Amino acid sequence: MSVTVRAPAKINLHLGVGAKREDGYHPLDTVYLAVSLYDDVTVSTSAVWSVDVSPIGDVDVSGVPLDDSNIVVKAGRLLTAHHGIERAAAIGISKGIPVAGGMAGGSADAAATLVALDRLWDLQTSDDDLLAIAAQLGSDVPFSLLGGTAHGTGRGELVEQVPDAGTWWWVVVPNDEGLSTSAVYRAFDALPTPAAVGSGAVLAALAGGDLDALADALHNDLEAPALELRPALRETADDLVGSGVRARLLSGSGPTYLGLVADQDSAHHIREALLDQGYERVVVATGPVAGVHLVDYA
Repeated sequence: MSVTVRAPAKINLHLGVGAKREDGYHPLDTVYLAVSLYDDVTVSTSAVWSVDVSPIGDVDVSGVPLDDSNIVVKAGRLLTAHHGIERAAAIGISKGIPVAGGMAGGSADAAATLVALDRLWDLQTSDDDLLAIAAQLGSDVPFSLLGGTAHGTGRGELVEQVPDAGTWWWVVVPNDEGLSTSAVYRAFDALPTPAAVGSGAVLAALAGGDLDALADALHNDLEAPALELRPALRETADDLVGSGVRARLLSGSGPTYLGLVADQDSAHHIREALLDQGYERVVVATGPVAGVHLVDYA
């Protein structure tokens, strides 16, 4: 028997980062949006933990670990420890979310693994317990369980879903070379702490379904340090603006760049223009979409 669970990518419409706390984490004020790029995670009971990863399309999965360091194995072990059971699973990941792209692909896989194993073994873990386990795995994992649109605080793991009256379309431009989240945060720490910009404007734009207001309010404190590490990304940012997007946004810690557009037709038109310009991979995504959910192939 096997169970497959689908998990969406996330973007941060607002990412405000504070100075590092004593525990080593940074306080965040962020607004998450789940978008329609997905990983599928399939689990089946096995004598030992194992991980297999395959790409969807031309996603580069060469950097994904296949040993116990993969976050999906950590997720499985935390779940079994929570229930006091000794079990293991074979975990297969079909990856459509860019790797190390600032779109929380690993976090999505961890969340999907929790839900898939819970269903496979009929553990009936409560929602509160799943969120608590998710928070131990990483700041983005609880949101991957919830999906939709949410406000994140703490180090990002405290999430509350928020009103969102819009359907938002994005042109997504991944980069061939991933960026380490920890390296971007180190670069952030080396720069002067930016003046705090609150998430209120983004939350108001979402609640009102106001595209112009959202375009004006998009914000990411990690853009400057990411560009310090990868100056060539400025060209992608400029090309997006030149293509006619309503606003550009670095996704999380990068290096994926996003362009906010008015509708699906505009997104596909701009995608084609960027491909003609020489970009090898440009995709279209929309949100908000649901969080992790069971896939029924019957």
